[in-house]
Amino acid sequence: MEPLFQTTITKIKQSKRFETEDTLIREIKLEIILNGKRAGAVICTPIDQKELVVGYLMSEGIIRSAEDISGIQLRNEGMRIEIEVTADSGQLQRLDSEAVVISGCGKSMTANIDPAQIDAKVMRDDYHIAPALLSAQMDQFYTEYPLYEQTGCVHTAKLYISEQESFVAEDIAQHNTIDKVIGKALLEGVDTSRAFLMVSGRLSSEMVAKAVMHQIPILASRTASTCLGLQIAEKFGLTLIGFVRNRGMNLYRHPERIE
Repeated sequence: MEPLFQTTITKIKQSKRFETEDTLIREIKLEIILNGKRAGAVICTPIDQKELVVGYLMSEGIIRSAEDISGIQLRNEGMRIEIEVTADSGQLQRLDSEAVVISGCGKSMTANIDPAQIDAKVMRDDYHIAPALLSAQMDQFYTEYPLYEQTGCVHTAKLYISEQESFVAEDIAQHNTIDKVIGKALLEGVDTSRAFLMVSGRLSSEMVAKAVMHQIPILASRTASTCLGLQIAEKFGLTLIGFVRNRGMNLYRHPERIE
C-alpha cells in the first residue's frame, strides 16, 4: 500500500474558491500478530512497518535484540504483521492488556478505528460559518493558551460557540484537549452541534472520530488531514478543514458549511 493518497479538495486562497488535487498521508491500523496471537495494533503510516514493530517491541522490553526474532512477515497489503520472537512472558502479558498504540501521544481506545464501526449519526444540519470568521479565530487561537506560551510543548483546542462563548484547553496529548473542551461544554449544558472545533495538531482519525461522536459539524486545523481522517469525515458529514492560515484554507470534505 502506498503511503500517499490523492484526492480532490475545495481550496480558498486570496478570496478565491476552487477545486484542486491534494496529497494526503495514509493512516492505517497495523495489526500485530505476535507468536501466533493478536498482540494489538499500531496506528501508523504504511511504510517501514517491520522496522516499526521491531523498534516498538524493543522499546517495550519484549525483545532485547534482533537475535530474539525468528521470523517476520508483512501481510494483508501491509496492514498485518506476523512476527515470531523469543520474549519475556511477563512483558507479553502486559502488552496484551494495553492492546492499542495510537498515532498521537499516549494510548486511547478511540484509536482502534474502523469507519464502519463508529456508532454515530451522519450530520445533516444547516450550520455554516463565514471563512473570515474561521480565519480570524485561528489567528487568535494561539494567543489564548498560557501553557503553550510558556513552554511551546502542549497541544491546544478551542470549541467556538459564539463571539460571547467558547471553551479552550491545553494538554500534552491532542486527543485530551478535545475531550477537555467537550467536557467543559457539556458541563455548561452547551449544544456542541452548533459549534466548530479548532485543534493545533494534524487531523488524524482519532481527532476526527471524536468530533463525529460529539456531532461537532466543523473541525479545523493549521495542519493537514490524514487519509483515514478524511474518510471518516466524508462518511459522517463532517466539514474537515486544514491549513487555515493567511485567510486561506483547504476544505477536505463537506465544504458547503463554509459560506
